[in-house]
Amino acid sequence: MTIPKIMVVGSLNMDLVVTTDIVPKTGETVIGNDFVTTCGGKGANQAVAARELGSDVTFIGRIGYDVYGKEILENFKSRGITFVDETPVKNVPTGLACITLADKDNSIIIVPGANAHVTPEFLEVHKDKVIDSDYVLTQLEIPIETVDYLATICKENDVPLIVNPAPASALTDNILDACTYITPNKIELDQLKSYHSNLMDDYIDKIIVTNGSNGCFYYEDKKEVSIGSFKAEVVDTTGAGDTFNGALVSELARGKGLKESLRFANASGALSVTKFGAQSGMPTREEVLAILEEVEHNN
Repeated sequence: MTIPKIMVVGSLNMDLVVTTDIVPKTGETVIGNDFVTTCGGKGANQAVAARELGSDVTFIGRIGYDVYGKEILENFKSRGITFVDETPVKNVPTGLACITLADKDNSIIIVPGANAHVTPEFLEVHKDKVIDSDYVLTQLEIPIETVDYLATICKENDVPLIVNPAPASALTDNILDACTYITPNKIELDQLKSYHSNLMDDYIDKIIVTNGSNGCFYYEDKKEVSIGSFKAEVVDTTGAGDTFNGALVSELARGKGLKESLRFANASGALSVTKFGAQSGMPTREEVLAILEEVEHNN
């Protein structure tokens, strides 16, 4: 089978991760358990997930003029992900994510940094690589006008596009019309509904909702269809949604049907939470297929 060519346009962050038993209230100081730095950003995480699952991945994003940007580039090179433009943005830091892990869940503060410089003009320079892709995946940690222009490129050239609306914000009509699928979680879906009163009437067939330990659901003939998740011993949920999206785009690009792709994505997401770190916990294709085969055998 031909290896699918995935284009990810999105964010790159260095994750600064604190592990604690107690999340401090405003004005409170507590003692944490651990601190690590790991490469992250929704765009980068989704690119790594797709790559680990056997896709040929190309990435369009920006790094800052600092050591974090160099580390992110080295991480991509070590994984075999093609980074289309290594030129750092001068006098701007690489994007940062401050993550607090507590009680098997996470809270995150994002500082966009160089991600704000993933502009339509920057995308225009590299649009031929977008057009040459089997599937395109993006998120909302880059400027919305860039996502809008990406949607235009994909629509004009019949390239399928998945938009992961995270963090949730209002989408343009062009994005809604051009994308193949929109992949919010349940909270993001409610936010999108508040921005777009016609969402569940005009675009319901494009919506795929991740639902944590309950798997995901989508709509057929305006009826909700659930795809169950897989049991997992939770260590760290950071990056589970990104793993899901990377897995989904990889399977769709292989020509798999939606239901089969969603089941694969659920299994991938479940495996990802069993290890610490967003990218370090992402499974290989062989690991996911083994879980699917085991579950099918037991049934």
